[in-house]
Amino acid sequence: MIVRERFRGLFQKYLFVLFMAVAIPLAINGVVEAWFGYRDQRARLDQLLGVQATSAAAEIHDFIYGITNQLGWLVQVPWSDEPDERRRTEALRLFRQAPAIVSLALLDNRGLERLYVSRIGLNRIESRTDRSADPAVIGARSGQVWFSDVSYHRGSEPHLTVAVAGNRPSVGVVIAEVNLKLIWDVISAIKVGKTGFAFVLDRPGRLIAHPDISLVLRGAEEATSKPFRTIRDAIGPAGTGFATSRDVHGHEVAAVAAPVAGPDWTVVVEQPLAEAYAPIYAVLWRTVALLAGGTMLAALLAYALAHRMTEPIRVLEEGTEKIGAGSFGHRISIETGDEFQRLANSFNKMAAELALGQEHQERIAKLKRFLAPQVADLVDRAGDDSVLDGRRAEVVVIFCDLRGFTAFSAALAPEEVMNVLSEYYEVLGRAITQFEATLISFSGDGLMVLVNAPVPVEEPALRAVDLAVEMQKSVQRLIAGWRSRGYQVGFGIGLASGAATVGRIGYANRFDYTAIGSVVNLAARLCASAADREILIDSELAECVRGKRFLVELGDRQIKGFDEAIPVFGISFDTPIADGKLRRPG
Repeated sequence: MIVRERFRGLFQKYLFVLFMAVAIPLAINGVVEAWFGYRDQRARLDQLLGVQATSAAAEIHDFIYGITNQLGWLVQVPWSDEPDERRRTEALRLFRQAPAIVSLALLDNRGLERLYVSRIGLNRIESRTDRSADPAVIGARSGQVWFSDVSYHRGSEPHLTVAVAGNRPSVGVVIAEVNLKLIWDVISAIKVGKTGFAFVLDRPGRLIAHPDISLVLRGAEEATSKPFRTIRDAIGPAGTGFATSRDVHGHEVAAVAAPVAGPDWTVVVEQPLAEAYAPIYAVLWRTVALLAGGTMLAALLAYALAHRMTEPIRVLEEGTEKIGAGSFGHRISIETGDEFQRLANSFNKMAAELALGQEHQERIAKLKRFLAPQVADLVDRAGDDSVLDGRRAEVVVIFCDLRGFTAFSAALAPEEVMNVLSEYYEVLGRAITQFEATLISFSGDGLMVLVNAPVPVEEPALRAVDLAVEMQKSVQRLIAGWRSRGYQVGFGIGLASGAATVGRIGYANRFDYTAIGSVVNLAARLCASAADREILIDSELAECVRGKRFLVELGDRQIKGFDEAIPVFGISFDTPIADGKLRRPG
């Protein structure tokens, strides 16, 4: 459970970091693209509306000044007092050329009306009505071209009065009334998108041109013109971009205005924001969709990467815990081809080495049960325990035990007996290890040791004798201490040399190394015959150490289990081992 919790924590960290590493750049990119798309679309909209407004203003300007130019041809010739039929003909021809002109009035240099022609009223010739005080005459004489405010004929159709004076006072002034309803052709031709359009306001803000002619016919009404005037007023100075306002239906619109020089009108082009920003909305929705898709892809990618990064860690963690728990046969399987796989291979190699080490320790521990540690290590390094198999070998068998131990153990408490035995085996064990002998068995106070098997050693006879001497010395020092405590025990050793069958015996998981043969019986009997402080050896072993160790010839002795008396020799442990002399009893 702890492993799982740690894995989930690391997995969540990797998942969060990887997801943010992909999602944040996507979000930033989406926001930046949306911002620049919005800015570009605003620039395009501002440019489009501005071009449409400027173009419409130019067309209306051309319409108005086209009429003034044609009127200028009527004031080229000076007036005389005689009626002039030619001027009437020219006026009628102008009616045909300029359908927007409703009426014309020609005044001489004194401001007297000499000709009046109309499409809807009666014509007047040489009425000589004095119109010198007419604002149109005064305005034309002062500025050559004069425009009146827009008036609504019968409260509906917008009309404009235009007066043009000749370049000389003698040619007089022409005054024309123009029906502005015909500007509808110009305005209605302007289309911005699907629903954008243009309209024209005069200087006070009354509607004089609109694609919906019914609105124009109601232009004199305040309620009709007010929404359009509000849009015009919302537009700032030229060059500041389009303005936003609300149309007659309450919808937000983007609007741009352009002035019409001369009559001081304003052309306004508007387009609903919903339509104008439709490309921006489309870009935004596409960006949101891409961002959502990218985010989902980032989440899946982050999940896959986090899983790929943490799964080997989880396998490594579980594997190392199993190996740490002693399951050295467990192997960590990671096939990523990267550092994780190399790390897993290192752990597997370590586990294999630990398994070998464990096997080595177990085998050493098993061998140490009856072999000296250095001998056990030697067998282990050889890697082959066939040396423990049964075979015939020349060995030296050593038996030893305490004298009077039975009575001693019966008289003392078990704890004290065990303490004595512990001290006893401690010193014997050090001696056996020192001389690299093989402990075969021990029972109570008795001990059996083998020299030259299972691992052969140099000069086994000398080594066995020296071991016996060391054992006797060590135990006698213990006995001296025991006797000070009132314990009356002794220690004897018997050694025999000869051929024996050596090898492992036992069953299943319980095996012991031992030796079988008459030499074993002889060593045991010599031990039984040895008194305290005695080391008895047979003649074969004596021959091997003769001249090398101090021998005491004890003569022939009748040994239990042997039909005839056999020669027995003693080893003095008090004499230096280099003495090498043979002493006969006597």
